[in-house]
Amino acid sequence: MNIAANPSPGFQRNPAREISVERFSGVVTVRHADAIVASTDRALMMREENYPAVFYIPFEDIYFEFLKRTDASTHCPYKGDASYWSASASGEGEANVMWAYENPYDEMALIKDHGAFYPDKVQVEAVPTA
Repeated sequence: MNIAANPSPGFQRNPAREISVERFSGVVTVRHADAIVASTDRALMMREENYPAVFYIPFEDIYFEFLKRTDASTHCPYKGDASYWSASASGEGEANVMWAYENPYDEMALIKDHGAFYPDKVQVEAVPTA
């Protein structure tokens, strides 16, 4: 018997909800001001109904020297509790540009140790592999 240790209450209530996470084939680069704050060829792309696709970047490919954890947090019944980071580079700052589900529900375990960025707060460039 396979019993989840940290099941999502959202999926328990609404098992038909579709959220997909797949590897993005290409390079994703995130810039704030003049600085690259993340760059990877190992991004994940999350697609969730009624929302635009979101890139999740491994923590190892995020330059945390440009980011500072904030006190902000949100909760998603499908993914879990999100933590937030603000960016500061080249004398410019922007609040809560990145979020991460550090301990996601079991169904979303693939996004653990990955951060996602708001494209209206930073520049997110995705270049698919040809």
